[in-house]
Amino acid sequence: MIRWIAALTSSLLLAGCTGLPKNIEPVTGFDTDRYLGTWYEIARLDHSFEEGLTRVTAEYSRNDDGSLSVINRGYNPESGEWEQAEGRAVFVGSPDVAHLKVSFFGPFYASYVVFWLDQADYDQAYVTGFNRDYLWFLSRTPTVSPEALERFKAKARAEGFDLGELIVVDQSPAP
Repeated sequence: MIRWIAALTSSLLLAGCTGLPKNIEPVTGFDTDRYLGTWYEIARLDHSFEEGLTRVTAEYSRNDDGSLSVINRGYNPESGEWEQAEGRAVFVGSPDVAHLKVSFFGPFYASYVVFWLDQADYDQAYVTGFNRDYLWFLSRTPTVSPEALERFKAKARAEGFDLGELIVVDQSPAP
């Protein structure tokens, strides 16, 4: 009985981390193949797993089983070393809806929701997690125009994100 309660509790906790923030809609008509490749992190709400990192990139590729490989990489200026995390992502529902769940730690998954995407060029994307504490602005280039950054901020505010702790990521060349 205790194992069953523990399993149920774990399942409920994990399911809660793969949902959508209220009133956030993932991009539809999503083309996975166009999304693959390297993305640069332009801005983020900081979290312990990225704290202090600069020059952050995310590399997406397809695994043989149809899931996606995710390699997040960032430079830690304090230690002078690169840090890397490898994960696996799968679609929560239909593969043409940009709502995935990503795991970097075994069976533990968290939401990855693309809620805005330049669908003409697939060169900029806004991503959140299961709640509004997670937010990223990704680009195919290490820098964007000030206007692009302001559009991101305006969209994020309109969607209810608190940008008080927003970090614009240093993407200058590593020493």
